[in-house]
Amino acid sequence: MTALVLDDLEALVGQSLGESAWIEIDQDMIATFGRVTRDEQWIHVDPERAAAGPFGVAIAHGYLTLSLCSAFLDDCLTVTDAAMTVNYGLDRVRFPAPVPVGCRLRGTAHLVSLEPLPSGVQAVVRMTIENDGGEKPVCVADMVIRFIR
Repeated sequence: MTALVLDDLEALVGQSLGESAWIEIDQDMIATFGRVTRDEQWIHVDPERAAAGPFGVAIAHGYLTLSLCSAFLDDCLTVTDAAMTVNYGLDRVRFPAPVPVGCRLRGTAHLVSLEPLPSGVQAVVRMTIENDGGEKPVCVADMVIRFIR
């Protein structure tokens, strides 16, 4: 993890901020996410039916994968003099590959841009989430983060 102060961020534009720890995606996590979000489509929450489906196994919701971006970023970066960090939104999100139950994911953060604000800075961080052993990323998201002084 990179720990730094706001004034140090500018020097990292265009660079990697590192990789997160691996997180295992199990069926309980997928089912819980489905209940909370009311997205209980069989391909996610019915392992028996999903086994006969197009992926041969239940897969995680794309939004479950996306929701892990904040945790992955926390593993990669801490801004020690920010009084508050705000998830301001997303500029672009893609899900190039499915996330099969039982896989392990991690995120790699890349600082794309930085813009000064009266109260701090706004950063765009590209989070690329990979499946351990997968050929393509499972999610690529440009996170817009505000670090407030």
